[in-house]
Amino acid sequence: MSTDVPPAIPTGAPYYLQNFERALAWLAERYDDLFDAPERAFLRDFSALPQPSRALLVRMLMRRGTLFRTSRLSYDEIGCPLAASAPLAALGWIDPQPALSLDELFALTTRPELLIIFADAIALKPGTRSLRKSDLLETLRPFYRDHDEPDLPAAHCLAHWHPLTADQILQVVIAPLCDRLRLMFFGNLRQDWSEFVLSDLGVFQYEKVAFAHSSRAFQQRADVDVYLALHTCREALDRLSTDDDQALGALVEAVHEIDTANPWLQTRRAKILFRIGYYCERRQLGPAALAIYENCAWPGARHRRMRVLELSERIDEALALALQAAAAPESEEEAQRIARMLPRLRRKLGEPVSRAPLGRPLERSTVVLPRPAIAQSVEYVARDHLMSKEAVPVHYVENALINSLFGLLCWEPVFAALPGAFFHPFQSGPADLYAPDFHARRAPQFADCLAQLDSGAYRETISRHWQSKAGLQSPFVFWGLMSAELLTLALDCLPAAHLKLWFERLLRDVRGNRTGLPDLIRFWPNERRYELIEVKGPGDRLQDNQIRWLAYCVEHGMPVRVLDVRWAETVAPDSAIAPSIAITLSAPASASTEAAS
Repeated sequence: MSTDVPPAIPTGAPYYLQNFERALAWLAERYDDLFDAPERAFLRDFSALPQPSRALLVRMLMRRGTLFRTSRLSYDEIGCPLAASAPLAALGWIDPQPALSLDELFALTTRPELLIIFADAIALKPGTRSLRKSDLLETLRPFYRDHDEPDLPAAHCLAHWHPLTADQILQVVIAPLCDRLRLMFFGNLRQDWSEFVLSDLGVFQYEKVAFAHSSRAFQQRADVDVYLALHTCREALDRLSTDDDQALGALVEAVHEIDTANPWLQTRRAKILFRIGYYCERRQLGPAALAIYENCAWPGARHRRMRVLELSERIDEALALALQAAAAPESEEEAQRIARMLPRLRRKLGEPVSRAPLGRPLERSTVVLPRPAIAQSVEYVARDHLMSKEAVPVHYVENALINSLFGLLCWEPVFAALPGAFFHPFQSGPADLYAPDFHARRAPQFADCLAQLDSGAYRETISRHWQSKAGLQSPFVFWGLMSAELLTLALDCLPAAHLKLWFERLLRDVRGNRTGLPDLIRFWPNERRYELIEVKGPGDRLQDNQIRWLAYCVEHGMPVRVLDVRWAETVAPDSAIAPSIAITLSAPASASTEAAS
């Protein structure tokens, strides 16, 4: 078992270079069987380079893009960037004279420089000189096309574009290979090499997870290829124009051709298909959207199918699918949507619509307050008003408090060293956090933690983790919003039975239930009780995830209400404001047991 990276790199090198070399050593130890010849050559040749050359390459890899002006690569530990880049260029890792398209040239140069570079063209077009940089680019674009390929923009080295400059452009040709290594190290392309910097500076601190020596994100080279192919498709979707049906068809075909037996990658593929389906919906391409949703396993795809069928006037099919979903909903969210959809579909078919059974009422009250002189969140205005009315503490917590208490109690199962959960030292949480079997894989550990809510041992565990894990990254603990005072009040005033019900709901659907919790919590310490309050400003409505949480709390007899805030100048003097009104939430009742009073 290991909790850290391989043996330390000799001191003397810049910290970012040391960390990068540690990452390479980590990869060499765990992924040698997946490397191809160029990747092995990179690891071998990188270590043999002079330190300034290694540092320059890492500096560029840590920055955005692959094109850099030497005048902007000024680092004391590197010295002359041209001299440091020479060994990199000799290996073919750096191109010291890359051809730049018009767009790339504009991205790398300033507006005054562009006025010099295109002085002749600007002189022929009156008014061009005063244009903004973006407008200047669009004005010049038609005049700079490749003579041999008119559909392509011209591309030249910087010296051709700007003969008067002494600057030079370096292009990191090795970037795709390094991105592949970054993917294998982090298990995603969201994190980059700057994580090392933030960790060294103490901005981010991570739990040390004791995972097996063989633990890694990818078990075969094909998995890396599939991930990169899916990432390319995701980027293509982001670039897709609204009238390019040919590109859309090619993208759908490309995603369908990506085949993998890896469950994690199958999930990523399903998510991209869902996004493509939604894109088709927005473009009113109903048949295309329907075809995608029918073969998509991403949560919510079935509901989108019903919506497309309904909008296509295929009401019989929509109703049949809705009834099938109602019998076995994939989540509370789908059940909530189906409950709203079924009456509408039945009415369209002329079928009788039965009234939904009434649930328990939710208290909803309105308060009229003066608008604050300085712009302030309505939640904070409501918090201050409630504290002024009664000398009891009121905290703005939203999703922070209940999630944090759960994360502090269940720290060990969340950071359990299971295969495929942790594979590098810069993870804020397990890679399978949103997987359908996240809870099932850790069921005994979570059961032990929740059992502490029955025995009373939970207070000591939460307090201990509050001290020992302070500041460590966690997918549940909001260190910035939590305080010792809030923690003490919560442990004193929140019944263990309520905590258990909240935590059980979190575990049923981590992705769907981490949000939507009420904004405020009010404590009565002497009476050891509390109240959850969802604040709504003028024109603000309850969101679906908020309705589901409110319904759950009401169903289990927890003290919760909605507080509508109205500004005094918008309310007529003779208006009657009901101090308390009751509404029924349109959400399905939970099957969980009632909370103990």
